[in-house]
Amino acid sequence: MNADAEVSPAETSQPGRDRLGPLIITLFGLYARGEDNWLSVASVVQLMAELGVEGQAVRSSISRLKRRGVVVADRRDGAAGYALAEATLETLAEGDTRIFERRRATAEDGWLVVVFSVPESERDKRHALRTGLTQLGFGTTAPGVWVAPGNLAGETRRTLERRGLAEYVDLFTGQHFGFGDLRSKVRAWWDLDELADLYADFLRRHRPVLSAAPATPAHAFQTYVPMLTQWRRLPYSDPGLPLALLPPGWNGVTAEALFEELNATLSAPAREHALAVIRGR
Repeated sequence: MNADAEVSPAETSQPGRDRLGPLIITLFGLYARGEDNWLSVASVVQLMAELGVEGQAVRSSISRLKRRGVVVADRRDGAAGYALAEATLETLAEGDTRIFERRRATAEDGWLVVVFSVPESERDKRHALRTGLTQLGFGTTAPGVWVAPGNLAGETRRTLERRGLAEYVDLFTGQHFGFGDLRSKVRAWWDLDELADLYADFLRRHRPVLSAAPATPAHAFQTYVPMLTQWRRLPYSDPGLPLALLPPGWNGVTAEALFEELNATLSAPAREHALAVIRGR
């Protein structure tokens, strides 16, 4: 599957032109993989209805995901359904680590520097590289030179290889040796104000859940899936930059703690409800 068809982790929470696609991908990522990588159309429509989405809109969004190669049609026991494409499964598996087990970088991790050169005749590859590096959370230091925390080296290498872009790229790891104030440079390489706004919006939307009454499985599902869909973007927009280089009182720390608490509280009852629908109980 080509890079344009591959679902990106960041895309799973961007409203964009198809705001339903991210929610549907979240459903498949959470619940299809444990059900032999398959969900019936009927179960997806029912679960999305509980999120306030009309059935025809769900079917149209799934069709768009199919055309892009994100899911594949798969009829089982006479029931229409879909499975995640192999490349999508690989992307989501890598995303699990960053979303649920992210380790924030420290100064000792150093930096990963990506340098690429693409012939003018292959401008589509240049676009794919820029898009892919942005989705991985890289900052731009100069044209064709991108940087990220050094602990992302393995994930970056695997992603570039899977997307057929490795031949255009050199990867380097090391320390920032000079010159200038690194904190100021980080602010230039990443839009920290935008990141802070994204974290603030997540906190505003989801912090009230903690003070609400204990959720029933159905309510947990209705709360958890949109929350996770919004969160998925954040560990990629902010690739775990070292706290020593971020503004004091960085709200990403508070947002990450909130996500971890909500995930621990809501994921199990949400799964209980979703599987009851999927299995027809």
